[in-house]
Amino acid sequence: MSQFTPYTALGGGLLIGLAAVLLLYLNGRIAGISGILNGALVRHAGDTAWRVAFIAGMLAGGAAFWWLTPHAFAPRQGFPVGLLLAAGFLVGFGTRLGSGCTSGHGVCGLGRRSLRSLVATMTFVGCGMLTVYITRHLLGVQP
Repeated sequence: MSQFTPYTALGGGLLIGLAAVLLLYLNGRIAGISGILNGALVRHAGDTAWRVAFIAGMLAGGAAFWWLTPHAFAPRQGFPVGLLLAAGFLVGFGTRLGSGCTSGHGVCGLGRRSLRSLVATMTFVGCGMLTVYITRHLLGVQP
């Protein structure tokens, strides 16, 4: 591992967990990003403002981090657009099929000891590990 950053990963994980706890405690809602985004796009009276505010805060936080630490990210280019579209489609389809995304199942569902979230998290983490193994070790693709 050439870019092992345990302190920033720990800090980021703590902030994500804090955000999930605050949203649950203050609003009674689960911080599943795909569900929040879906609810913001499919409007229901009285259930949209908090979703839009959460998404805006998430984007503002990312923008603030990028502005404060512009060298933290090394942008990559040259991705095949077709593969990006296919990957995005699979993520969207998978989140709907699994009734949640990585944040909803991984952060909130596991915290609530949900068996469905445990299965979903084990599945997508396992698939991610398998994908990295195949692309790096069998196909020779380097990041």
